[in-house]
Amino acid sequence: DLKAETTTNIVKAYVDSQAELTTDASTSYKKLKEHVKKQDAKVVKQGDLPKALPWVHIAIGNVKRLLLDVHHQLKNEYLQYYLNEFCYKFNRRYFSEKLFDRMIRVAANYRTDFKSKIYNRSLCG
Repeated sequence: DLKAETTTNIVKAYVDSQAELTTDASTSYKKLKEHVKKQDAKVVKQGDLPKALPWVHIAIGNVKRLLLDVHHQLKNEYLQYYLNEFCYKFNRRYFSEKLFDRMIRVAANYRTDFKSKIYNRSLCG
């Protein structure tokens, strides 16, 4: 739901009033500048998108590859679990010297019930 009222309510609830936002020029974001320190709306031409948001496109491409290469048959009920797995793997790049500490923290917070594995976003990074 990208209605202006919805996006404004989400920003009011979760974004610090001193935040500076960069958004596209969607009409859904017009009232956001009333609730944050600064809002910069940018219009990017279709051909310039990979230059403007390179890591977003790389991450989306990596998610697609993971889903197609590793999980050959996708089920909607497990989609969040697949995304959690990608998030964990993506963020793991920064663990390096803290990998053991990270493993201990994950093991201490691990729950054995299957539903927790699917929805426990705290294990994502």
